[in-house]
Amino acid sequence: MPMRDDFCAFILTHGRPDRVRTYSTLQRSGYTGKVYIVIDDEDETADEYRKRFGDKILLFCREDAFKATDDGDNFGKSKGVVYARNVCWDLARQIGVRYFIMLDDDYVHFNIRFRSDGSTCTCMIRTRMNDVMEALVAFYESVPAVTIAMSQGGDFIGGGTPDKRRLSRKAMNTFFCSVDRQFEFVGHINEDVNAYVIGSRRGELFFTVMQAFVNQPDTQSVGGGLTEFYLDVGTYVKSFYSVMYAPSCVTISQMGDSRSPRYRIHHKINWHHCAPKILREGYRKTRNGSMQLSAGLKPNLSARQPAEVAGV
Repeated sequence: MPMRDDFCAFILTHGRPDRVRTYSTLQRSGYTGKVYIVIDDEDETADEYRKRFGDKILLFCREDAFKATDDGDNFGKSKGVVYARNVCWDLARQIGVRYFIMLDDDYVHFNIRFRSDGSTCTCMIRTRMNDVMEALVAFYESVPAVTIAMSQGGDFIGGGTPDKRRLSRKAMNTFFCSVDRQFEFVGHINEDVNAYVIGSRRGELFFTVMQAFVNQPDTQSVGGGLTEFYLDVGTYVKSFYSVMYAPSCVTISQMGDSRSPRYRIHHKINWHHCAPKILREGYRKTRNGSMQLSAGLKPNLSARQPAEVAGV
């Protein structure tokens, strides 16, 4: 099945033209739609990118993007994918597409996580990536979210429980976007977390679709790109960008096992403080201030979602 003509994939990359794994992964997965490699005009390896990808290269002015971006610090125009993310809407208009997906350059597999009966699997997408992309764009068209994303391996820590099959209210790494639903990325790093935290506080919807997920190398394990920047500032500084932008709901926490070398500092989001709650229409306050359930509605007594408030 050919991919729809009003959609394209943007692969955002810098300084590693020989390691754009996502491009070959898309081809190996059966994707036949439009693909563009997005680089900036200060990339010293731009000529090598052009040799490898020809007319698939889209170049943007890093100085202009820097001036238009709130990067959250006074480091100057240092490395950061945030600039490339924010120009993607202009690039989409430039090439005449309505929908696009932003991809990092290091994906090694695209996968399906759940079978149609709800059971857990890890099924590599080998031939039908067009169908997966079409389904995700169709879902995106049908909901009022500003963006949706595929899940990542870490989203399934604890197993593929029924709760894991629902949408997750965040979006990271792979962003399905529309020129009609533009939003802003901020912060030199952790820009994806910053975007969905700030947007969620405003009542905007960011969703992760758990059925599809991407595999990529561990953070900081591949040279080039942002690896050196991450190593320079450390994961504490990386995570603290989100604390600066949303101190009411983001804190510094721990990820992993303290007895393991994989243990590291990470951000932690308190969703009760981050996102507005939506009251079910059936609930009304009585004169004495208590909550009363309208006739015909059954209360939700689950520990994760109190009866008086139903979160999205």
